[in-house]
Amino acid sequence: MLRFASLLEHEFSKRGHSVRLIQPQPLFGKLGRDSSWVQKWFGYVDKFIIFPLQLRRSKKGFDVVHICDHSNSMYVRHVADLPNVVTCHDMLAIRSALGEIPQNPTSSTGKILQHFILRGLTRSRQIVCVSANTKTELLRITEISDSKISVVPLGLSYPYAPMDRGPALQQLDRYNVVAKKPFFLHVGGRAWYKNRLGVLQIFCRLRSLEPFREHRLVMIGQSFESSLIEFIASHGLNEVVSCISNVPNEDLRAAYSLATGLIFPSLQEGFGWPILEAQSCGCPVFTTNRAPMTEVGGTAATYFDPDHLEEAAQIISSALNEKNLRERSLMNASRFNLHQMIEGYLAAYSTAVGETTSRHPERF
Repeated sequence: MLRFASLLEHEFSKRGHSVRLIQPQPLFGKLGRDSSWVQKWFGYVDKFIIFPLQLRRSKKGFDVVHICDHSNSMYVRHVADLPNVVTCHDMLAIRSALGEIPQNPTSSTGKILQHFILRGLTRSRQIVCVSANTKTELLRITEISDSKISVVPLGLSYPYAPMDRGPALQQLDRYNVVAKKPFFLHVGGRAWYKNRLGVLQIFCRLRSLEPFREHRLVMIGQSFESSLIEFIASHGLNEVVSCISNVPNEDLRAAYSLATGLIFPSLQEGFGWPILEAQSCGCPVFTTNRAPMTEVGGTAATYFDPDHLEEAAQIISSALNEKNLRERSLMNASRFNLHQMIEGYLAAYSTAVGETTSRHPERF
């Protein structure tokens, strides 16, 4: 979310607007480091007591306040006297707190927090959803008027584009995992909906097919949890599956450019940024047949049911025989750009201010 907020700050400043990005700072949160529980509760002091005071002082003189992450929408009440906009990235945590996602149980304090987040969303003047699917879920769960919600798809936070094979190999040489053998790619963290075990299961089935016996799997994200380590060991994949963390953008661009394809079997997403990043590098995308993956991947991606992984491997194998996969990826990715995203937010700001969309606020 900080990357998204920084992207907006950069793009609006580049267009001559006055922008200030503020966020809670760890003051009390620095205490109690010997205890994660104590540090967590001290962090709440920073977030719910100290930061609102800072926000009340900082908001003076600005025409619009944009809360860039809906999980901070509890701050709406502190800026209710100003035009305000909240970006809603997904409804996953809220739905979990409501009991709609049993595989992701929410603690009692988590349910209270999500209640305040949802109440903040309902009180905001304008809400921008990053996908039509997120808007649909928001409308289903709340009584917010459709007129208060717009959909503005994300643009790239980095200028991903195809990289030639030679420079890409050189870029990734430091990791000693790619070499010159073909590989599939996955990008994502440990969150349950990323379905990293599903990635391994699909890859294991792909390896049983003749065209992919020499393929490797590179997973970019957090280190493997115990269940993934056990799966890799029990299926003899230690030598062909690698995990890389903290990958710079240019290295990620190189990986997208070299990969046979991105395997992205997410069960749910708010948007699915890796799909757009991969396609912007010409990388074929194989992902779940659910929104918003279908929104982002468009007609260029290949879709499968994440509940039928054997079939998913066959679908991927067949799709790779098709022509112009990389060209189709690039064409679909061109639908998303920063200019459209910024224009969408300017329109939301103008609506929040009560002006026509042709008159843009100058300070936000």
